[in-house]
Amino acid sequence: MSSEANVRLLTEAYRLWNDSKGQSVDHWFDSVIGPQISFGSIPRGAEPVAFATQYDDRTKLRGYFDGLLADWAMQYYTINEYVAQGDAVFARGTCAWINKRTGKVAETPKVDFWRFKDGKAVEFYEYFDTACVVAAATP
Repeated sequence: MSSEANVRLLTEAYRLWNDSKGQSVDHWFDSVIGPQISFGSIPRGAEPVAFATQYDDRTKLRGYFDGLLADWAMQYYTINEYVAQGDAVFARGTCAWINKRTGKVAETPKVDFWRFKDGKAVEFYEYFDTACVVAAATP
């Protein structure tokens, strides 16, 4: 697939993610995530977001989404810029989530890196303000 096709795929997936307030997990697995993926997150599994860690198994990756949606309620997730070159795409925007235990909001800039092979994501890494997220998750 071309860079443009990868961006179109992500644009639709992020639109559904925002519109469904995080309930479009199946779409990510059906349309975006490949059979093998390296999926990482800047907290690297540190508490209180232990689910945000490294996954190298598609089945175990469901744990990321389960943990995220168990602890957090999405307010919005807006991606407003894509930079693509070859098989790589950076998506940049902002998001806000409410921690379900504390009621505090984490609003943060968000950058996601994606790498594609044969039209499916084989690599992902997310960057966000971890201090903001930890503060919102701490009573």
